[in-house]
Amino acid sequence: MKTMMLFALGGSEVLLIFFAILLLFGGRKIPELMRGIGKGIREFNAAKSTIESELKEGIREADNKAQQQQPSASAQSNIDAPHS
Repeated sequence: MKTMMLFALGGSEVLLIFFAILLLFGGRKIPELMRGIGKGIREFNAAKSTIESELKEGIREADNKAQQQQPSASAQSNIDAPHS
């Protein structure tokens, strides 16, 4: 059985894609295009980092809240327990 790899490109395919981009955009537009792509990637990574940090902080707050509620719940059950 052959498995098709989606983005497995050889040297000739990469070269063909490079020349197609060169023909479509021209030599002067390629640096501008690459800067735009780089800026987009940086913005994406910054947004991803922000979301990750917010999620981690939310998890930490939830854990702290749960830990604070546990001792009070066990103390309450000791108070409510019937004495023999």
